[in-house]
Order: sequence, then C-alpha cells, then structure tokens
Amino acid sequence: MMLIVILLPLFAGILIPMLSFRSRKAMWIYLETAVGINSILVLCMLFHAPENTLTVFRFMGNLSVTLRLDGPGAVFAGLAAFLWPLAMLYSFEYMEHENNEKSFYLFYVVTYGVTLGVALSENILTMYFFFEMLSLVTLPLVMHTRTREAILASRAYLYYMLGGAAFAFIGMIFVLTYGTTSSFVAGGVLDMANIREKKDTLLWIYLLCFCGFSVKTAMWPFSSWLPKASVAPTPVTALLHAVAVVNTGAFAVMRVTYFSFGAELLRGTWAQDVVLGLTVFTICYGCSRALKETHLKRRLAWSTVSNLSYILFGVVLMTPLGMAGGMTHMVFHSFMKICSFFCAGTVICKTGKNYVYELNGMGRKMPEVFFCFTVSALALMGVPGLCGFVSKWYLAKAAVESGNLLAYAGVAALLISALLTALYMLNIVVRAFFPGKDFDYEGIGRVEKPGWKMLVPLWIFAGMIICFGLCSGPIVRILEGIAGVS
Repeated sequence: MMLIVILLPLFAGILIPMLSFRSRKAMWIYLETAVGINSILVLCMLFHAPENTLTVFRFMGNLSVTLRLDGPGAVFAGLAAFLWPLAMLYSFEYMEHENNEKSFYLFYVVTYGVTLGVALSENILTMYFFFEMLSLVTLPLVMHTRTREAILASRAYLYYMLGGAAFAFIGMIFVLTYGTTSSFVAGGVLDMANIREKKDTLLWIYLLCFCGFSVKTAMWPFSSWLPKASVAPTPVTALLHAVAVVNTGAFAVMRVTYFSFGAELLRGTWAQDVVLGLTVFTICYGCSRALKETHLKRRLAWSTVSNLSYILFGVVLMTPLGMAGGMTHMVFHSFMKICSFFCAGTVICKTGKNYVYELNGMGRKMPEVFFCFTVSALALMGVPGLCGFVSKWYLAKAAVESGNLLAYAGVAALLISALLTALYMLNIVVRAFFPGKDFDYEGIGRVEKPGWKMLVPLWIFAGMIICFGLCSGPIVRILEGIAGVS
C-alpha cells in the first residue's frame, strides 16, 4: 500500500500528456478521480497502518530506499491527502484562463506522490532522495507562466534548493558514517562511543544539516526565494506554501533532530542556541517584511516565512512538548495559509487585482471570499476560538517549560508576530469591507463571481479552521502521543 500511494500519482501524472481527452471536463474527472482515489488509499492506510517496512531498492549495506509509516509520517501524509483533492478542485476553475494545462497538471499530480514519499521515508537516505526529487518536480510549476519574472524566480528557487541540498548531504553522510543505523529511530541513532571526542564536529554538522533542510522553510537568510515563487499560479503557491515544499523542510528538520541526531544530545548546546536564535529572528523578520509588502500574494508569502519558523521554533526546543507544538502548528498553519492563498488567488483570477491598495470595497463584490479570508486572517493572528490560537498557545507553553532563555525570547517574538500579523492581515480586511463612507462602489466595475469549484474548498478550509479552534482536543492529544508527551 505504501508504494502504491506514491506510484499512483506518479503514473497518473505522467499519463496526462499522452491521453487525448474529449473535453476539459473529461480531464478534470480523470485528475480528481486519480487524486481522490489516492487520498482514500492514504486514509485507509492510516487507519490500518502497516507494521513492516518495505525496501524498494537496496544499494549496499544499510543504504536502501525503504518505506515505513510511523507517527510523524502519518501526520504529514494525512495532511497532504486531505488538502490535495480540494486544491485540485480549486485549480480547475483557476487554470481555465491559463495555458499549458497538461504540463501544469503533470507536475501538480506528480508532486503529490513525491510529497508522500517524504512522509513515508524510513531512513535518512530515502527522505533525502524524495526531498531532492521534490525540488525537481516543483521547479516547472514555479516557472509555469514562462514570463521573465517566472524564469528569474525559478532560477532563484533552483539555486537555493541546490545549496540546501549540499548542506543536507553533509549531514546525511555524517549520520550514515557515525550512526548505528540509517533508519529513523526516536532518540537518535548516533553511536556515542565513536563520537565522544567529536562532539563539537557533530554540532557543526547538525547546524549545516539544519540549514540545508530549512532552506525549504525559507528561514532567514534563505528567505527571498519564497516570495519570488509566488509568481506561480495560485494552486501551486497555495500548496507550495502550505504543504508540498515548506512543510517538507520543517518535517525533515524534525526527523534529523529527533530521529537521527537525537534531542538529548543537542539540548543545551551552543548549536541549539544558534538554531533557536535563527528561528526567533525569522519569526519577526517575516512579519516585518509582510507588513511592508503591498503585493497580495507576496505579503502572504512573507507571512509564511514567519509562520514556518513557528514550527521550527517548536522543533528546536528539543522537548516532547516542543515537538508536539511544532506538529500542531504545521497542521493548523496548512489550513490557515491555503485558505488565505486561495482567497487571494480567487480575487486575482476574477478581478486581475494583485495589490493590497486595489482591494478597497471588494468585500461587497466578493463577500464569500473575503469572509473566508477574514477567518484565516483572524486565525493567523491567534484569535481565541480559531486554530491559530491553539498552536501558538502550545508553542508558548513548550517554550516556558523548556527553561531556555532564548525560548523566552521566542515567546516575545510570538507576541510581536501576533501584533504585526494583525496589522498586515486586518489592513486587507478593513480595505475590503470598510473602504470609506464616500467610496464609489460603481468605480470597481463588474466583478465575475467565483464558481462552486473555487468556493467549496474555501468554505471547507474556513470551516476546518473554526472546528480545529473549538474542538482541538482530539487532534492535539494524538500529536502529543506521537511526540511522547507524558
């Protein structure tokens, strides 16, 4: 089953250019059926988790491409399985006005399978293999429009990913050389008898590995590629900023911290202080850039830069509660950010307006869209009753209980971020719904209403944001169990 859910999207995507569809609707049915069936298979696999590993290919010794479903992998795979069919449905209406649809959907579907490959990796070599494959299959999506801006964005994306791959490769080689196994094992796999005199070297290698994998999370100083990548079609940027790429980076950092190097070994060292400092700074830096940005999608991209460092902040606290908080924000942020990006994409698609200052009065023209955007905005701010408050609360709780002075600075960064998020998100909401008493609504002109293929995902995501906020107990308990919170 594990191999099937990876290969099905790969083959379904590769077949798209070869098939001759009678109509666009026939292609839509094929795409939604392929993605939907795969998501159902993933969800069935989560409820009937296979106990054994599956070795797909063995190179030599302990070097193999092997799959396994464990707790963190189940969270990531389940998240992708839930979001992808809805993102596919949204893309049908959005891509009606775009060219090269078959090429787009080829890589869009293949990316689903590769993302699941990262989630189901049993060892660091397998994860690295799918991690780098993800960079290759998402590159054509970033440059889909073939404009000069898209080409430049894709170049930046490629350069950053290649640099990150080099750093991550160094960490992988170290783990394979000094580890007792290449597999992911809770508590780490390093042979302490062999590395006792190499601890400083170990810490430097962890720092390189952290930076390499966190390039995909756009952590400072590797942040600039993410706003540039927003030139891609919104179905791409939404998943790229919510699941496929950025969460993959956070997931990889979680794996190497807790399952390769080991949190016990790293906690309290200068390496932990460095990575904590980087995440705390990035939280504030991303929000500050978002406040300054006037382009709608790039503003949301800078918001992602900040929020991905929330996840990394929880992870590098190197406590079970920190890991649980990081996973909680990974799940909840995915829903908040994909909802806000889809709202922005709907506005851009139907009105052609790309900048915040062009949104005055649009709330009356597109009330459903801006209602969902408001829900996501309030959640990103951390308003109680919505899911963003829950994840931020657990991150702050984990930081205080860790006793680390830099973790206390992280709590301050969370508060600063909440204030700045309120400023840059509510600015959009206020402009849309309250443009001023004498505003000329007729001057906006006629606005095309979004169809059900766009609105249904928006309503579902907004509903999930509210449901997670009001009834977060069950999912938080599951995540705490996976993280080993006693």
